[in-house]
Amino acid sequence: MRIAIVGTGNIGGTLGQKWAKAGHAVMFGARDVTSSKVQALLATAGGNASAGTLGQAIAFGEVLVLATPWSAVPSIVAEHAHALNGKLVVDATNNFGGPVINNVQTIAAGAPGAQVVRAFNSAGWENFADPHFGAIQADLLYCAPDQARPVIEQLIADVGMRPMWVGDLDLVQLVDAVGSLWVTLALRRGLGRRLAFKVLT
Repeated sequence: MRIAIVGTGNIGGTLGQKWAKAGHAVMFGARDVTSSKVQALLATAGGNASAGTLGQAIAFGEVLVLATPWSAVPSIVAEHAHALNGKLVVDATNNFGGPVINNVQTIAAGAPGAQVVRAFNSAGWENFADPHFGAIQADLLYCAPDQARPVIEQLIADVGMRPMWVGDLDLVQLVDAVGSLWVTLALRRGLGRRLAFKVLT
């Protein structure tokens, strides 16, 4: 699978490394592909990873993961709306404390031909890097249209987590609430960032 990741921070960098090592072709979209940060990321990710401009990355990917600051997404969508149509776009951004935590509606309105998924927003990057707590595999709760589930569930599994579908995007506030709960427990209650969730049935 060809995956474009906009953002080379902890979330985007960790996911990109995991997917590249799982055999996917990954391109990071970056302002400066020659920066020491990007070059170090590519060296760690291995031969399946590359970097390009934002436009190059979006054109490359079948799947696009937005792992930027929340406030950057509207301008990205406005500038590249046409290129986003036909792609699966994963919103991993968060605006904790704001009236709207996600960018789902912004993406859907700007690129109505894209499939929008809400995932990778409800746990710290440390848990994507290592999703196992002893013998227990962490779950990742996500929202997506039914037709997008096979792709996003494969990507979640390739990170090492168990996919847990909450429902379509009309239930996105539930996944956002899990993210808010993570922040509260991990940071405000002092339990630490190595904290994840498991659904038991």
